[in-house]
Amino acid sequence: MPKPIVKVCVNGYGVIGKRVADAVMLQDDMKLLGISDIAGDWRIKMAARKGYPIYCSIPEKMEDMKKAGIEVEGTLEDLLKKVDVVIDCTPKNIGAKNKSIYEKFNAKAIFQGGEKHEVAGTSFVAQCNYEEALGKQFVRVVSCNTTALCRVLGAIKQEIGIEKVRAFIVRRAVDVWESGKRGIMNTVVPTIGVSHHAPDVKTVLHDLDIVSVAVKASHNLFHLHFCLIKAKRSIEVGDIIESLEKAPRIVFVNSKDGIDGLHAIFELGRDLGRMRGDIYEIPVWKDSIIVMEDEAYLAWSTPNESNVIPENIDAIRAVTEIEEDWRKSVEKTDKALGVLKKFY
Repeated sequence: MPKPIVKVCVNGYGVIGKRVADAVMLQDDMKLLGISDIAGDWRIKMAARKGYPIYCSIPEKMEDMKKAGIEVEGTLEDLLKKVDVVIDCTPKNIGAKNKSIYEKFNAKAIFQGGEKHEVAGTSFVAQCNYEEALGKQFVRVVSCNTTALCRVLGAIKQEIGIEKVRAFIVRRAVDVWESGKRGIMNTVVPTIGVSHHAPDVKTVLHDLDIVSVAVKASHNLFHLHFCLIKAKRSIEVGDIIESLEKAPRIVFVNSKDGIDGLHAIFELGRDLGRMRGDIYEIPVWKDSIIVMEDEAYLAWSTPNESNVIPENIDAIRAVTEIEEDWRKSVEKTDKALGVLKKFY
């Protein structure tokens, strides 16, 4: 007997929302019934151009959307009556406010990393804790930085064992689409004290000893991670490489190939022919890996706009239980999105 097609809506059509909507459209076990927003700008007009049914998240904004030339099919509540799952991609803290609406319609909802863990009660990275999300009404896909940390550290923890992690994160200052409104220039701004990323990792990798610090740098695309990992035994460089080669959604790059910085990573995404140049994988610099007895040092890039997109798709399968095996879901998602284990 064929598995049912999951009916999905995306609430919030921004950086993440538009990518999630496109990814849902590529899955053969899901159907996008519409997107919902409150704006009438070019982003929503592009959604309409793709043929996505448009709904209004706040009824009071519907007239403004119509005046902007958007053909609005109804309200978010109208859309929630038809769907199985809503992917909430609204701005930070708005998802928490929307939760009561989803509860009203008994809709399953997937929130993003801008919300607190407590909003959903279950935080999610597919290859780390897929089983925790099975059948849940609410799940939170963690942020791009937390996703990257969980993928890399989860793989090493699984294969080798980790005693502790100390992570240093160089963050982009502002999203590309907000670069004309705010941001920093010609400076690096430290986050005073420890950063929030380590506690967030522990919502997925619960028993991991991890501390993180971060700075904001004056660029608008991708983050850069450095990690010191103390293993539970003596290791060699080959042990780290092998553990990451076994894991999905992690790809090695090398500085000797000209991949010498974040600029080369996002140019690589373009040359792969991906929509928007998106990179779903975590590119780890293979030649950055240094091992001294039981300590490993390595660096990787975190594609902040796109690495959480596969997780949202897997989260849909987990909460609806149309696939209970994380490996099968990840394989299906990655095939649809063209996720690779080697870039070149």
